[in-house]
Amino acid sequence: MRRYVWKLLQLACQRLPRDFRVLHAQFLLRVIDLEALSIDADIPRFLGQFAGVLIMFSFLHAFAVYVAVLEYPFRLEHYLISTMMLVAGLITVVSWDSIFPDRRDVMVLGPLPLRSATVLAAKLCASASLLGVAILALNSAPGLVAPLLLGQLHASIFGFFQVLAAYWITMIAATLFLFCSVLTIQGVASLLLPYRLFLRLSAMLQLVCFAVFLTVYFFEPALGTLPELLAAQNQQVMACSPQFWFLGLFNQINGSLPPQLSWLAARAWTALAIVVAGAGISLLLSYMRVMKKIVEQPDLDPTRSSGRLLPRLGGSLQAAIALFCFRSITRSRQHRIALAFCWSIVFAIFVSMLRQVARNTPEPVSLDLIMPTIVMMCCAVLGLRGLFSLPISLKANWMLRVTQLRPTRDYIAATRRTLQLIGVLPVLAASAALAYHFRPLQHAYQHIAFLALFGCILVEVSLFHFDKVPFTCSFVPGKTNIQVIFWGAAFAFMMLSLLFGIYELKALDRLSSYAILMGCSTTIVVGLWIFNRIHAGSAVLYYDEVLPEIITRLGLTLLPPSPSPKVAKVDGA
Repeated sequence: MRRYVWKLLQLACQRLPRDFRVLHAQFLLRVIDLEALSIDADIPRFLGQFAGVLIMFSFLHAFAVYVAVLEYPFRLEHYLISTMMLVAGLITVVSWDSIFPDRRDVMVLGPLPLRSATVLAAKLCASASLLGVAILALNSAPGLVAPLLLGQLHASIFGFFQVLAAYWITMIAATLFLFCSVLTIQGVASLLLPYRLFLRLSAMLQLVCFAVFLTVYFFEPALGTLPELLAAQNQQVMACSPQFWFLGLFNQINGSLPPQLSWLAARAWTALAIVVAGAGISLLLSYMRVMKKIVEQPDLDPTRSSGRLLPRLGGSLQAAIALFCFRSITRSRQHRIALAFCWSIVFAIFVSMLRQVARNTPEPVSLDLIMPTIVMMCCAVLGLRGLFSLPISLKANWMLRVTQLRPTRDYIAATRRTLQLIGVLPVLAASAALAYHFRPLQHAYQHIAFLALFGCILVEVSLFHFDKVPFTCSFVPGKTNIQVIFWGAAFAFMMLSLLFGIYELKALDRLSSYAILMGCSTTIVVGLWIFNRIHAGSAVLYYDEVLPEIITRLGLTLLPPSPSPKVAKVDGA
């Protein structure tokens, strides 16, 4: 059956125009900026590893659904829809700039006999394909477990199939709503603003959408019973929240929507129709307007701000590297999104702790303070270290090669200062603000002092064999196994936070134990610093990630056996 379905899909794709199929394949492989890739990059393998991570998330999500209490079906449905909309929104923000063509697209595709509508359709289908693969991977397990659980509430034997259809229709509709909403925002902004101003505000809009999706997900109230949904004080929240709209749509298709909540489903259908029409019209008009201005106007304007207003961040080289890293993160789409993904975990932990602090009275220092702050520090520092390996452009690396006037140890020291400023310092500030809620304050801020040393340890570990300038090395996706690294790092973070948390909690009650803990941590920091300092003295900066050449002997030919030595016979011998 699967073979016949695959053949039907192949026949359907073959009936599409060839120019559309070629453009769709090229745009789908350009999820990552090609200018930052090495020649040995394997993009399909990289995307497959990313899908594997999502599939593992789906099994964890299905386990969470399985252990949920069926006495609150509305809460379970709201949780599933909210989580799916969060993931769909984040993936849509990741592919923010993939809808509009860049200068290279216009220069290459402009002279060809291609219509703008064909390019737009290919880009839309490429982004939708990436989003569809992510949704299928993420819902592979909960898409079956949730209908099995919720289908038990139906008296009919067809309850499972009805809930299954309602689940997938709702998830597709919610994803399409968020996807078209972001496209509508981009299309309207490109129509109303000048092209250069649109490019300047596009990055800000991208981060705003990212923050809005996370904020709504964590601060939205969870209404799990029918009386809570019908309460008058909750009607305004439900009227403004798309998650509740599609909750009503799910129950309408499922056949279990109360008449008092029918307006939620109607609002979901209306909003979906509006954003689909708005995305189509605004993008079609913006393509007709923007395509010409991409060539006529530059992407960036010369800045008028002066570097004299910037604070001193150390020596001239340290200030230059730190400023280069900051501007690389703020100006590059892929770096903004990668950093936002890492910091979204930090933000989620901070928001959950902030909600707990706002609701409760001051409480004693416990693992509720120690473990989350350690995980925040790990995600911030190691996530930033991983971001340093993602380059801006390989074509621009020659500028740093020819301008290397300092020894390598100065560049590594500048990278250390950047990790401390951008990775360690914000987490320390946020943790210090949360620690004020815990008592006694002496123990709380003793933990902040240990957290600072722990951050320095992570910084020194991140510098192991990092003999390069941040953002100036080539990127080889597919070379490493992302699934093993991701889940291995997650397991290591949890084990580190648990072990350090338990030991530190016991050490806070005794001054001698706390002094031993701080002394050992300081010794580790100094030892790692000395090791990196010695290594930096003989290190050489490198800019290219080149895979080692491996010569494999196939053994297809057999060498004839060497002839045995013969002794010549001499007459008379």
